[in-house]
Amino acid sequence: MDSSPDDARHRLAAAFAVDTEYYDWQGRHQLVGDATLIAVLAAFEVDATTLESCASTLDALARRRAEQVLPPCVVARAGTVVRVPVTPGTADARIELESGPVVPARVDGDAVDLPTDLPTGYHRLVLGDGVVELIVTPDRLTWPTELDAPAWGFATQLYSVRSRASWGIGDLADLTTLAQWSAREHGADFVLVNPVHAAEVVAPIEPSPYLPTSRRYGDPIYLRVEDVPEYASLDAATRTFVDDLGVEVRAAAAADELLDRETAWAARLAALRIVHAAGLPADRAAAYARYCRDEGAALQRFATWCALSEVHGGDWHEWPVELRDAGSPAVAAAAAALEPRIDFFRYLQWLLHEQLLGAQQASRTAGMRLGVVHDLAVGVSPSGADAWAFRDVMADGLTVGAPPDAYSQTGQDWQQPPWRPDRLAELAYAPLRELFRNTLRHSGGIRVDHIIGLFRLWWIPDGLAADEGTYVHYDHEAIIGILTLEAERAGAVVIGEDLGNVEPWVRVYLRERGLLGTSIFWFEGDWDAGGGPLPAERWRVDCLASVTTHDLPPTTGYLAGDHIRLRDRLGLLTRSLDDELAAARHDQQAWLAEVSRVGLLDPDATDGAEIVRALHAYLARTPSRLRCVALTDAVGERRTQNQPGTSGAAYPNWRVPLGGPNGRAVFLEDALADPEVARLVELLR
Repeated sequence: MDSSPDDARHRLAAAFAVDTEYYDWQGRHQLVGDATLIAVLAAFEVDATTLESCASTLDALARRRAEQVLPPCVVARAGTVVRVPVTPGTADARIELESGPVVPARVDGDAVDLPTDLPTGYHRLVLGDGVVELIVTPDRLTWPTELDAPAWGFATQLYSVRSRASWGIGDLADLTTLAQWSAREHGADFVLVNPVHAAEVVAPIEPSPYLPTSRRYGDPIYLRVEDVPEYASLDAATRTFVDDLGVEVRAAAAADELLDRETAWAARLAALRIVHAAGLPADRAAAYARYCRDEGAALQRFATWCALSEVHGGDWHEWPVELRDAGSPAVAAAAAALEPRIDFFRYLQWLLHEQLLGAQQASRTAGMRLGVVHDLAVGVSPSGADAWAFRDVMADGLTVGAPPDAYSQTGQDWQQPPWRPDRLAELAYAPLRELFRNTLRHSGGIRVDHIIGLFRLWWIPDGLAADEGTYVHYDHEAIIGILTLEAERAGAVVIGEDLGNVEPWVRVYLRERGLLGTSIFWFEGDWDAGGGPLPAERWRVDCLASVTTHDLPPTTGYLAGDHIRLRDRLGLLTRSLDDELAAARHDQQAWLAEVSRVGLLDPDATDGAEIVRALHAYLARTPSRLRCVALTDAVGERRTQNQPGTSGAAYPNWRVPLGGPNGRAVFLEDALADPEVARLVELLR
């Protein structure tokens, strides 16, 4: 029997910002079961199995918090009044600024008043013998002055965009080509790409870019081998051998209907080992040493995980017990023995840093006002490098997902371990600071997938269904503040993917902090209240607007109801297929009528390409700061890249190469020469 809402277990859950009730996507009130609460609180190392243990823990928690006067860190907005509690008897207080100077602070009884004119940055508040990390963030992210008019750009899944020169997977040279062409020929200002986070280095390789092994580092599968400077120094015979590896993988890719990451990675890995063995000239060696020095322990940990994976397999849970702790003496000893392998993986990250930076610089030189916009995944694989390195900072025995919604009516389990909010605060959010900074240094902007996850995440205990989880809240003021600080320093924009179960106040908060939201054509309306499409002039200004997204089929497939029939085949609907199709047709017809009303579409139009153009012409009428064209829509693709709620053999998520209306693969060169692509994007110019 579930506990009463006013009992000790519910009060204990509240103390750790764990929800005991919520409203679902249909507005129904739901109570969280005891089994869920007990498992979630266990991740905080709290015993909630009985009401007596809950009461005892509440008493101990109250005593501990009373004794702990100084907070682990303080995050404040610039220009605001902040009082920090101090240990009784503290007389002296000072602030050591990140830039070096020391600023006095005034102790007033049991607190210290922070000056309101502190610069933004990472400072230290020294209180007698105690030190508190002090992070001062911008009140609002500054919008780049060069973006004085709305901008448009492509959105694409980079791995699917293959040129005839790429090795089976779209790479950073292909990204550069797409950016330069769209900027020079059609005035594009950005290219939004999928997360290029690191994947496994040994098979099996997870195809989803949203389930990486690490978000801190990148995936060398995106490297263009021929663009590595050391490739040019190879002797003729060795270079021919490397070139033949590329020929073989391109031939294999041409014979496959789906993308084969493991074949593409094996060829690149073999080629890059040869290039690495060629050595570095003095100037390159010095630059590589600087990179390794700047990256420090984080790079060493990641490269060590890569090397250990080659020896023991890709899941650290299956390694020898003594190697499962990243900080153990056994890992240090193994790293010393594996130094040549570790150096190779450090080298790959350096090459990625160079080619990512090169893609951004080339896009800006071509005329883009933003350049590359990178995507930040919600989390990481439980078997990967970050989960190993941050084992003590992530919750054990739980995964992250989403409760049921209209597009995944049985809920979703993303199989990602969540951060513990208490441990993040204890570390002054250092893991997130590094993550944001590293992503932003190669881009003009960052898209944060499921940005509500910086406010709250749906935690699902192991062994329970996706709809049996609950929300756990994070200090969004601190996390969003740090994100704005890093973006301000990078001169970048931040786009929050604020779709799905997002409370209205969150969108208001993001706008006030200077972050953009996301508007998808089909979702911009008041359908639940019996309303209709939102007219173009009433769309949000502070958003990235698009007709579709990677979790939906391209527009022609969406109009045909492909995603609904697929979900029906996979058992992901809670209503009948006919009911779902009828509801979709109702909403789509309402939208097409709106587009016809403003004169952009013949009411009797049936041609898919004509409808796609009309929808994008409508998009151009919105006041949204950024407008986005999915490359799949531009080439007439119909297949979806991802069907939420599926994995494995159910649907080939993240393995569909860019293709045309007939389903046949389209190479990047052909897409850029296609007059229909140019015709569509000119509507957004």
